[in-house]
Amino acid sequence: MNKEWAEKVRDAVMSNSNFAELSDGKLDERIVGEVERMFFDKRLTVGEKAELVDQVFSSIRGFGLLDSIIKDDDITEVMINGANDIFIEKSGKLMKLDDHFESEQKLVDIIRKIVGLAGREVSEANPIVDTRLPDGSRVNVVLPPISLKGPIVTIRKFSKEPMTVEKLLEYGSITQEVADFLRLLVHAKYNIFICGGTGSGKTTFLNAMTNFIPRDERIITIEDSAELQIAGIDNLVSLETRNANNAGVGQISIQDLIKSALRMRPERIVVGEVRGAEALDMLQAMNTGHDGSLSTGHANSNKDMLSRLETMVLQGAEGLPLPAVRQQVASALDILVHLSRLRDKSRRTMEISEVLGVENGEIVLNPIYQFEEDENSTLEKVRGNLVRTDKPFQNYHKLRLMGYRGEV
Repeated sequence: MNKEWAEKVRDAVMSNSNFAELSDGKLDERIVGEVERMFFDKRLTVGEKAELVDQVFSSIRGFGLLDSIIKDDDITEVMINGANDIFIEKSGKLMKLDDHFESEQKLVDIIRKIVGLAGREVSEANPIVDTRLPDGSRVNVVLPPISLKGPIVTIRKFSKEPMTVEKLLEYGSITQEVADFLRLLVHAKYNIFICGGTGSGKTTFLNAMTNFIPRDERIITIEDSAELQIAGIDNLVSLETRNANNAGVGQISIQDLIKSALRMRPERIVVGEVRGAEALDMLQAMNTGHDGSLSTGHANSNKDMLSRLETMVLQGAEGLPLPAVRQQVASALDILVHLSRLRDKSRRTMEISEVLGVENGEIVLNPIYQFEEDENSTLEKVRGNLVRTDKPFQNYHKLRLMGYRGEV
């Protein structure tokens, strides 16, 4: 659709009416009227007129160019590096869009509109803001002078449909055998920690794991930005952190929320992502009767995740002896799941290990499943499956408490 046409209609609507006081419905009627008046002699189809009306409405009340990008369900991530450079991730592939914003000021106006919807402010004095769109999509904003390339916006799209285990099976991330294994562990209240790099699918996997939680339990979720979509559980409490206001007060951290959650009679605590000192509070919660807890963290392997957790705990408790920290980590965590994004951009579960405890000062991991590429794998396409290792599962304690007498 011709952008000049949209600009003409927009200018006409904004100059000929007090558009700010119009309801959305009245504004839409006014735009339709202008389109009919200005293009009565042009052979526009009904669809083209509707698209023109949408474009103009979006530029006045919506997020302009962003609206059409956000509406595309195949786009999972949007990266705006200044007014002229827009990148998207679509079907796992990163690509640059031909479109651009009219000006840097127009992009800043859209950013302020997005941030304002959540009751937040962004300015040179407060140039970094985390917020979300009305549909739940996560938004990070960085303005100049912090950003040297103009306003930066990164949007992690919010899926309209909750992630399910069936979808993980369909994508090839896990096998049916692994799904059954994890279902048993979640039911038996094993503490499960999911780790991986950026974009490896940690939150997606965590969301799928919550499908296994019995429907009659009380669940409390704790996140920086609410992304989890837990379906079918009535007794669900969702908590979200809050940044400090412009006066530097009012911050509510994940650490604060974990402490509060412990007073809310939770049966399970689900922490979206652990990044720092709150790791100690989470591990203590797992160690004090809140079995069945789930969480995620950034790491390149299961072993690396243990090291990172040790560092996080020490951030929250300087002076705590390392052996005591390792004992705390080993006794709190039962299962580690490592995810990775492979060379063909597919997201796979790479390893599932159980934590056996501390031996000779080191935490011992027992790999139960590991990803192995098969002979059909190529440089362009990774093929393979999670394969059971020859190491037997050892930590049956919680399964036996649940009444399960079989082998896994």
